[in-house]
Amino acid sequence: MDSPADELTLVVDPARRTGRTLLAGGVAQSYVDVVDPRHLHFEYVRRMAAVLDLAAPPGRPLEVLHLGGGALTLPRWLAATRPGSAQRVVERDPAVVDLVRRELPALPPEVEVTVGDARDVVTAAPPARYDVVLADIYRAARMPAHVAGVEFVTEVARTLRPEGVYLVNVTDLPPLTFSRTQVATLRAVFADVCLVADRRMLRGRRYGNLVLAAAHRPDRLPVRRLAARVAADPLPGGVLHGAALAAFVSGARPATDATLAR
Repeated sequence: MDSPADELTLVVDPARRTGRTLLAGGVAQSYVDVVDPRHLHFEYVRRMAAVLDLAAPPGRPLEVLHLGGGALTLPRWLAATRPGSAQRVVERDPAVVDLVRRELPALPPEVEVTVGDARDVVTAAPPARYDVVLADIYRAARMPAHVAGVEFVTEVARTLRPEGVYLVNVTDLPPLTFSRTQVATLRAVFADVCLVADRRMLRGRRYGNLVLAAAHRPDRLPVRRLAARVAADPLPGGVLHGAALAAFVSGARPATDATLAR
């Protein structure tokens, strides 16, 4: 998120009085329940949480790097579901950090929030540091080019432990050209990649969010259990993996710093 401070507001959800929506320029960016951090309002956040839930034994603390903070929905959820998880959150916009600290419940001490640039932080991180790196990085509804190419993904892969998982939120619209490029980019670096999205998005019928997951080891991702979990969501989703994902990405080329700079 990268919005002027005077465009940031937190509003009460009229349908759920404990819910708060972070708006930037009038557009919803994050949603937090101030009483129940386990409540996840946005469907793509539930899909990211499903991967996190299934990627390690229940309750086991994880070491997580969040790139993009917003209202800190997933850091709060992880602190509630996996107590003791060491989490670092990097948010580029200090106004977001100030607003969230001032208006929302305090975070547990295991969650560190810093202002900075995602690529700078990843490049400076030691190797094999994290169990999970989670990227939700947008400015004006676009993923910045410097975090969208093979070079950045390679640095993320370096910071992950052998069983680590990289999660990315992607916003796109039909015919999902950007998503196909991002899948190709992850596949150029990681051995195992899957895509999770609303089935209508996969049929090219709507704009929205897709979640990409990637891991070093082939068959590391819990694809079958993930497919069952997202199919049972109030807004059912589907999972593309293996041959189905290869067909989805057919013809797309990985993004690089050079191609993104054109």
